[in-house]
Amino acid sequence: MINFSDIAAQLNAGTILPEGIVLITLLVVLVGDLIVGRNSTKWTPYAAMVGLFGAIVALYTQWDSTNTIGFLGGFNADALSIVFRGIIALSAIVTISMSIAYIEQTGTPLGEFICILLTATLGAMFLSGADELVMIFISLETLSISSYLLTGYTKRDPRSNEAALKYLLIGAASSAVFLYGISLLYGLSGGETRLTAIAPGIANGGSGVSLALVIALVFAIAGISFKISAVPFHQWTPDVYEGSPTPVVAFLSVGSKAAGFALAIRLLVTAFPLVSEQWHFVFTALAIMSMVLGNIVALAQTSMKRLLAYSSIGQAGFVMIGLLANTEAGYASMIFYMLVYLFMNLGGFTCVILFSLRTGTDKISDYAGLYQKDPLLTLGLSLCLLSLGGIPPLAGFFGKIYLFWAGWQAGLYWLVLLGLITSVASIYYYIRVVKMMVVKEPQEMSDVIKNYPPIRWNLPGMRPLQVGLIVSVLATSLAGILSNPLFTLANNSIAKTPMLNSALVQTLETNSVVSKVDISWSSKN
Repeated sequence: MINFSDIAAQLNAGTILPEGIVLITLLVVLVGDLIVGRNSTKWTPYAAMVGLFGAIVALYTQWDSTNTIGFLGGFNADALSIVFRGIIALSAIVTISMSIAYIEQTGTPLGEFICILLTATLGAMFLSGADELVMIFISLETLSISSYLLTGYTKRDPRSNEAALKYLLIGAASSAVFLYGISLLYGLSGGETRLTAIAPGIANGGSGVSLALVIALVFAIAGISFKISAVPFHQWTPDVYEGSPTPVVAFLSVGSKAAGFALAIRLLVTAFPLVSEQWHFVFTALAIMSMVLGNIVALAQTSMKRLLAYSSIGQAGFVMIGLLANTEAGYASMIFYMLVYLFMNLGGFTCVILFSLRTGTDKISDYAGLYQKDPLLTLGLSLCLLSLGGIPPLAGFFGKIYLFWAGWQAGLYWLVLLGLITSVASIYYYIRVVKMMVVKEPQEMSDVIKNYPPIRWNLPGMRPLQVGLIVSVLATSLAGILSNPLFTLANNSIAKTPMLNSALVQTLETNSVVSKVDISWSSKN
């Protein structure tokens, strides 16, 4: 006799209620689009946004839940995963708001686009809470495969096709490497797939820090770095950002990155405590290369989307400082920065979409003199870019200060200094764009701006874009001054996550043991 109540208690399916809501929304959009046909574009995007809002509300209700393990340990709905899933759902909402007009203009069906985007969101949300190797891999593939489809979605555009092919080939290789790494982990731990059981499994196996464990670590990091586009796994980023439809780029730069960082924290902290020094060393190298290369190469870019691509590589380097600090403040600063980054980056991409809808170009030189024709767009883009550069009192400044402060406290002095230097370099290329837009002389105005169309917000799909832009710009300018609720949210999400608390306690204990040994050794001498 099967006892169903026991099975239900073990599955604890309530943990994935937000994902359930996204899945139902996906089916509603898919079936509605099939039945209604081309006219469905009047309601499908709004239905998708409502569903994603519902998912965020469901996440909010789970905040104080104590029974967070679902699916026999396959999924963990702790506070950390709730924040990251919220970031992903929010980025999907803003992405849909900016894609309505854009996708309509490219002449491709909108319903299918939203379905694939929701699938990617679903994969990213599952990835943020996945606590078991098979679950991690399946969610990673759900996210990746939908991303390849989205990248090549404007199939009449050869650049989009090229981007999708590059992304598919490099992404497939990275997935294979990642899978090889976690299968080594499975073998070393004596056949454990749950992350919490892997480290004890390896310790009991008596192999300790073996070469195989280090190889597993390196391969796993390669897979994660590909997702967060850290140098040297960044080769796909500029080409994919330049070729794909702009809303897709916006989603990849925030949603996909957030999922990658959530996976990095969960996998490295729970499965690799034995090689903690090694992964810190590798990530320090990645952070240094990402900050330097991302911000230096961005100086030479002529296309706005490529500029934002390299800037996002540099931003990933900054966020890694929080991961390397390995303290409560470090993880909290990562979450705070991702929350702020969501608005400033999506705001920037919304402006780029608006400009390209009106002019059909994304060259930086074509932005010259935009202020005289479209002050609102200039203001929005300037605020978002200055915030990405970290100019006070915008949100990006507080995000960077918090990251650097956490890194400094953890003793990462050189890394923080490098971060400050590369931040200054990044301010240069952001301000260059702003200076372009506000040139006064009419003869300096670009030809595109001279023929700038009249501003009309009542075109189909423009209202949601306008709302998305205003919300992003307001959040970017106010989240800095009113950052307290976000700070509290970031700190609570770390304090309420048992996985991180036990890991941080262990780090503190190891450090105190090491310092005691040092003291006793020096006193003997």
